[in-house]
Amino acid sequence: MTGRSRDENDRETEVLIGELVSSAHRLTRLAAQALVDPQNPAVWRTISALRSLGPTRLGELARQSRVTQPTMTKIVQHLVEMGWVTRVSDPDDARAQVLDVTESGIEALGEWRSALARSLAPYFAGLSLDDAQVIARTLEIVNERTSVDRGTTPR
Repeated sequence: MTGRSRDENDRETEVLIGELVSSAHRLTRLAAQALVDPQNPAVWRTISALRSLGPTRLGELARQSRVTQPTMTKIVQHLVEMGWVTRVSDPDDARAQVLDVTESGIEALGEWRSALARSLAPYFAGLSLDDAQVIARTLEIVNERTSVDRGTTPR
């Protein structure tokens, strides 16, 4: 530590995390304006969640996405019609079903993410190598700390 107490470091980290979330929201709004997309953003959030979580029951997917089950049912119905999500038997309970992302869903998500990156690239043109490395390291840290494998409880 550099002369600051652990509490001061923790408070500073909390402020930084708050700013990071705020910046991510701003970037998301900018992306929504920069990329004209016929799909509801909930489509991409749902496919992304299924890709991270793996096969998941509808109720859990709704909870993770912070929407009601009827709303998630509509989203999933659309995704099944698109061929991006499939319903399969729950290996733990044959009476139940889980949702899983298909290869075409993963491919569509990848294409959307590429289009999103291309639409935002002009905002980051001329970024120095050092700044790009800072962003890359920030992504590593955020992904390590928020990975699904870690569960919901911070370490």
